[in-house]
Amino acid sequence: MAVPALTKTHPVADELAQLLFEGADRERVHGAWRRLVSGKEFAYRPGLPPEERTALSYERLRLLNDAAGDPVELAADPYRLAGLHEWTGPVDGGLTTLASIHYNLFLGSVLDHDGGRDRDLSAFTSLRRTGTFLCTELEHGNDVASMETVAVFDRATGGFHLTTPTPGARKFMPNTSLTGGPKTAVVAARLVVDGEDQGTFLFLTPLSDESGHLPGVRVRPLPQRTGTPVDHCLTSFDRVWLPREALLEAEHGRLGADGTLASSLGNRRKRLLRSINRVTMGKLCMSAGTLGMSRAALTIAVRYAHSRFLAGPKAGDRIPLAAHRSHHGRLLHALATAYAMTFLHRSLVSRFAVHAEEDRAEVEREVAVAKGWITWQARAITTECRERCGAQGLFPANGLADLPLNIEGGITAEGDNLVIWVKAASEMVFGHQGVRAGESGDPEGRELTELPFLRDLLAEAERIWQDRARTALREGPSGDPVGRWNATSDAALEMVSAHARLQAADAFLAAAARAEDPRAGFLMRSLCRLFLLRQLGEHTGDLLAEGRLTPDHVRALPKAVDTLVGELAPHLMTLVDAFDLPAEVLSGIPIASGGSVGGDEGGDESEDGWEEAGVGAGVSVRV
Repeated sequence: MAVPALTKTHPVADELAQLLFEGADRERVHGAWRRLVSGKEFAYRPGLPPEERTALSYERLRLLNDAAGDPVELAADPYRLAGLHEWTGPVDGGLTTLASIHYNLFLGSVLDHDGGRDRDLSAFTSLRRTGTFLCTELEHGNDVASMETVAVFDRATGGFHLTTPTPGARKFMPNTSLTGGPKTAVVAARLVVDGEDQGTFLFLTPLSDESGHLPGVRVRPLPQRTGTPVDHCLTSFDRVWLPREALLEAEHGRLGADGTLASSLGNRRKRLLRSINRVTMGKLCMSAGTLGMSRAALTIAVRYAHSRFLAGPKAGDRIPLAAHRSHHGRLLHALATAYAMTFLHRSLVSRFAVHAEEDRAEVEREVAVAKGWITWQARAITTECRERCGAQGLFPANGLADLPLNIEGGITAEGDNLVIWVKAASEMVFGHQGVRAGESGDPEGRELTELPFLRDLLAEAERIWQDRARTALREGPSGDPVGRWNATSDAALEMVSAHARLQAADAFLAAAARAEDPRAGFLMRSLCRLFLLRQLGEHTGDLLAEGRLTPDHVRALPKAVDTLVGELAPHLMTLVDAFDLPAEVLSGIPIASGGSVGGDEGGDESEDGWEEAGVGAGVSVRV
């Protein structure tokens, strides 16, 4: 059997990797994390019960911290912080969650407020204490503005009493158990001064020490959830006293010695959003983790497709699974999407890193839209890859089975996808200007091979759905805001979906234009064309009705896709080699290195006489 090499040799794969991984900044952003996950400490360990898997994630967090350099600098660097998630996501979903909370939500929140760098952070940067983040409450998830936890200002001491007033106000799902050692939290709570609610702020709150949870801190473990286990808990506070310096302050809110609040923002909701501003970077982190999982899944599935042999059309022939269009076509569509996801994410991290204050709202919306699209696509890609590996894909040792379940966490974390898309949709119906009618030009004489033409068609699809949403909102029942939005939301969400894909296409096109090797440029343009053709399929009726496509275009679309898939199929391995998964990681995954779970390395037949037959994985007969 021909087993794919574990080291790439094709120079085209090298250039594609440069395009995918930050170019000249590749080593700084990705190098340490790639080397980290190559170590034997990150190899898959079978048979661990949930408690031991959670403890292992904390052990690995300490190894990650050793590799991080200055953790304070890491928390302030969106590029490296996102890169961390891309490389840890495929090997340990629990570690990815813990790192995201500690470096971004906890340490990042402290640093983003006054005096963050002047505080003694050594306990957190050395991981003598792990940081966690307590915002969501049991009865207040996406409506965090309604949270009930309070921090009451105590004039006698100048400090605060942190209290959970109702069972529904218990903080939901933070990693607050004793696993992993002592912990400190950043807790979101309403600041109450003389009985007046001043809005939600963050409070630095020790939770536990070497002896257990501190007085007044109540922690109850939650049942095991799907995916890699994390020590999720319900957490509440019974008049826990906090010193004055526990309040994290900045321009959006500073508390004077006399209890007077000074704020640059005029309402409590804005203060809340500014306090928990790290959630936006969190969306980029969640997206990055699922990106890494998608690329790993595709690498495993493509390698398996080339090393898994089936009966050929003639007696005695053996051909690789990858030879079948029904197999490689699905993987190529997923590959095109994964490339588009990666370039979209790169463009948004760059934009987020340098955005001005006046651009904050738009950048936050674009990040939210991308997070929803990327994580949903990641789930679809990893599920597809798992299925393409048949029964072998069901074994966690083969690196695929846990990925879709871990991605579910990313879909929900930092804002449930549908909820953040609904918010974006409500803002974009009238607050966003897409392509105007007529800009995409006369379709006569245009070809489905023209990337600018295909890009403009997708922009036109966004415009069509925006027009429908605007019409629905204008014509909705007066005096009934919920009814009006119900009549609008479906079209508005389709607009957001088209917008996300258009932004991904633009980022893909920009990356393709940077290719220097003509062969890399050809693959990038071809893969981008495949991505665009796939996105346009569901809009052909609308585009035809609007005169943006001709009947001949619609008839030619399936053939254009099939031809493109045929041209790209021989390059499958090059396209996944560019994902640069370390050889040490791949060699530990049986089906990625020419073997299988439960069988001889390189063998198609098992000892009890079963033999594969037919043209698809998992079709078997007794012989």
